Amino acid sequence: MRIALSQLNTVVGDLDGNRARILHAIAQVQGAGADVVVFPELATTGYPPEDLLLRPGFVRAARASLDQIAAAATGLVAFVGTPWFDRDLANACAVCADGRVRAVYRKQFLPNYGVFDEHRYFAEGRDLVVLQLGDTNVGPTICEDIWQPGPPATDLALAGAQLIVNLSASPFHVGKAEEREEMLVTRARDTSAYLAFCNMVGGQDELVFDGHSVVLDPSGEVVARAPGFQEHLLVVDIEPADAIGRRLRDVRRRELDRSRETAPEVTTVELEPLSTHDDSVSAEVVPFEPELEQMRLALTLGLRDYVEKNGFTEVVVGVSGGIDSAVTAALCAGALGSDSVHCVSMPSRFSSEETRGDARQVAESLGCDFRELPIEPAVEAFHDTLRGEIHGGIAGLAAENLQARIRGVLLMGLSNTYGWLVVSTGNKSELAVGYSTLYGDMVGGFALLKDVFKTDVFRLAEHLNERAGRELIPRTTIERAPSAELRDDQRDADSIPAYEVLDPVLEAYVEEDRSREELLVEFDPEVVERAVSLVDRAEYKRRQAPPGVKLRPKAFGRDRRTPITNRWKG
Repeated sequence: MRIALSQLNTVVGDLDGNRARILHAIAQVQGAGADVVVFPELATTGYPPEDLLLRPGFVRAARASLDQIAAAATGLVAFVGTPWFDRDLANACAVCADGRVRAVYRKQFLPNYGVFDEHRYFAEGRDLVVLQLGDTNVGPTICEDIWQPGPPATDLALAGAQLIVNLSASPFHVGKAEEREEMLVTRARDTSAYLAFCNMVGGQDELVFDGHSVVLDPSGEVVARAPGFQEHLLVVDIEPADAIGRRLRDVRRRELDRSRETAPEVTTVELEPLSTHDDSVSAEVVPFEPELEQMRLALTLGLRDYVEKNGFTEVVVGVSGGIDSAVTAALCAGALGSDSVHCVSMPSRFSSEETRGDARQVAESLGCDFRELPIEPAVEAFHDTLRGEIHGGIAGLAAENLQARIRGVLLMGLSNTYGWLVVSTGNKSELAVGYSTLYGDMVGGFALLKDVFKTDVFRLAEHLNERAGRELIPRTTIERAPSAELRDDQRDADSIPAYEVLDPVLEAYVEEDRSREELLVEFDPEVVERAVSLVDRAEYKRRQAPPGVKLRPKAFGRDRRTPITNRWKG
């Protein structure tokens, strides 16, 4: 059997564009002589379509688009992810063959954790579908179905499936690709079946889908793997009869079958037998990228898709001479091209000559447009306006935040005038503890480093320089102590714990949901008390932050949802 996995970058709501991508892939696969082609979950609509699924017109349009796709499915079997309405709405796999929809499988396990909210939209499926292609049986599943250690995968194996296909939209976080494949290895061994996992790729708001589609044999060996973070058509030849031989030797499924009280309903559909192939396709197993490179690729893909899918062509970044803005500018240039990135330095009287020079240097090293807009005249104008209202004039934290907000106003002025998207530069550590200014440095349309801890920003800076073979980011920027430069001799460590001790506490508290009592045992009590207090008080700021790439298992926003009004201190 020759199977193809079409790892597509779809756009939510772009039914015409998504259909064109699918039809193009079907034509490619027909030319390659494949028997089966698998597309990602909800490929017709893009994932996740969220409340678009509550609009009857959208569901009807998705069905009409599916019918056009099915009409092109001749000489092969196409597994197409789509919403399907029949008495209720299902997250479905439409089995298209002979120019029409021959069967529909409805997703059984609907995730409702983390970024997922599928119980809001879909009814659970109950039945299995097994396709008979001559002597070969194929069973479809959808995303979360394959993460379950038992049914429906084991039920498909008991029903005779030699190949289990999985249509997926599995979002990325650091380490997810390897973790997911370890699970798939176990599923293949448990079912003694070939497993073909087709994952979506691309950015959708905060989410990034990494691809890494894969085919495994019944022993769990990887026979083909697609690259990550790019569209790809993976074609591979498999021998379904190998599954039968393994099952004769591994009889665990018989005991499982005997232990079942009732067997699930199975819809069996007979399709045309497979064609014979005189040639053979050599499988490609693309290795996983190292961790920092996966982070870079995810950030680049998430930014590029957010910018382009929302109709922007250029971005503007406020560069301060600090490491966050330098890494943000470098990632923007890598994602969009240097000509599409505008770097704006907005020095105040507290900005040092060193940081002003580094801001200019990073723009020049990237080949980006650079502008310097001193903010002191605007600061003085605000002071003059408020002097009669505030006795002694504006001072302290209010004066510091004023500078940040003036910079935000300038960036938004450029954005509104030229149509540039403002990419803010704050990192996860700052956002966690509220070390940021609402309507100031938090302003923007996209927060690229929103889910990147400060210590990882430093690692990314080194990685970007190493990858480029030169100093994209000046060494002085990397080595200088972090500072907002909003007052004389200011350092971040004056206001919050040093990042090397703060970040481990934030990871444990924010991402692992560990209690204050647990943290006090493991970390410096002073750091814990300060960090927990700051995190809890800053929730109102995070609610108003721009979207940004999800890079960690628990990101602010879609993953971590904490009440603003909240008196729990544990």
